[in-house]
Amino acid sequence: MVNRYPPAGFHFSVIFDGLGTEKETGFQSVSGLNASIPNSFEIKEGGENRFTHRLPERATYDNLVLKRGLLVGSELIGWFRDAIEYFKFQPITVTVNLLNENHEPLESWQFVNAWPSKWNIEGFDAEKNGIMAETIELSYQYYTRLEVGT
Repeated sequence: MVNRYPPAGFHFSVIFDGLGTEKETGFQSVSGLNASIPNSFEIKEGGENRFTHRLPERATYDNLVLKRGLLVGSELIGWFRDAIEYFKFQPITVTVNLLNENHEPLESWQFVNAWPSKWNIEGFDAEKNGIMAETIELSYQYYTRLEVGT
């Protein structure tokens, strides 16, 4: 059965396989679910002067960008610190789930061999009354959209 209405984009979770971060699934925003084939190459066929064959090259993927409130003692940030401070990388699979009203996956995207590439902590500002936020960027090989039953 096809749902004729687009789902809300504010109810989602992020799962990091193998890190023991089951309680760290909540994020303020997730972006970077972009894939493209930006380049092509041409092949000139002998005897064919009307056109050249244009063929696609490899797909490219943007970094996965996750934003949330700063968590003190975070296991996820321990994984980041290992990569950034000690150059010790442990690629993992990251799954982003768009959830329905029953907190079940409606759509899912799986990011293969993800590793930390950037970590940003929002600046301190005595004139604002807000929480500290951190932005985490992950590089990965590719992502796939998983088939999820509705």
